[in-house]
Amino acid sequence: MIKVNERRLPYQERTRVKDLADIYKPGADLFIVNGFPADPETVLADNDICCLIRRFETPSQEEMESLLVARHTPGVHEVVRKAVVGIMGLGGLGTVVAGSLARIGVGRLILADFDIVEPSNLNRQQYFISQIGMRKTSALKENLLQMNPYIEIETVDERLTEESIPRVFRDVDVLAECFDNAVMKAAALRSVLTYLPNVGYVGAAGLAGYGDNNAIRTQKIHAKVYIIGDGNTAAGPGQGLMAPRVGIAAHHQANQILRILLGND
Repeated sequence: MIKVNERRLPYQERTRVKDLADIYKPGADLFIVNGFPADPETVLADNDICCLIRRFETPSQEEMESLLVARHTPGVHEVVRKAVVGIMGLGGLGTVVAGSLARIGVGRLILADFDIVEPSNLNRQQYFISQIGMRKTSALKENLLQMNPYIEIETVDERLTEESIPRVFRDVDVLAECFDNAVMKAAALRSVLTYLPNVGYVGAAGLAGYGDNNAIRTQKIHAKVYIIGDGNTAAGPGQGLMAPRVGIAAHHQANQILRILLGND
């Protein structure tokens, strides 16, 4: 048995990838076998998984699922695609975290921010010049759906408070704190510990400037609660927020979210 674009077919010896493309996807010019690019002359083995794609054509949801499963392993993807993750703040951290989670196929994202895209955001936040003046929620949703059109995205255009966080994020499995305001960071952590004790929480503190890469670390401070950063380098005069170091912290956050979802916390 082999699987071709999510269709199970009887295995026949000496079947090449191009033979299947001629039948099941004429015009295909990208061939993935067991999660890796393959030559069209590749001869398939029993139990192989083959995905046939036309470049620049949006893959179907089934094809996208097949590609993600091949890369992530079925057990991992099964958990990820059912997960709900909330992101508080859609700046340098939040936009990168959201992009990572969209690319791995997290099933539902809840994105919260009240702000609009400004020119000063573009030094580290994952927006484009053409999106200046747009609501961050709308702009980021637009970008994420270009990465993965099959995830569910809910946007919340409001200024979050300690009181509103439990309402907005009551259904999430994990919550990412991506604020750039120390007061809101503290308020968010208090809110989650008080009202959402079973929700995973991944925050950030200390990631400004261009200091040592390895000073950015992940620390567990409570059950299912993690803080990412060096704990010291807050933004200030002569020490701005810059894309490389913010990106390091954001990917720490995204990976820790994945670990919590998979029960590795």
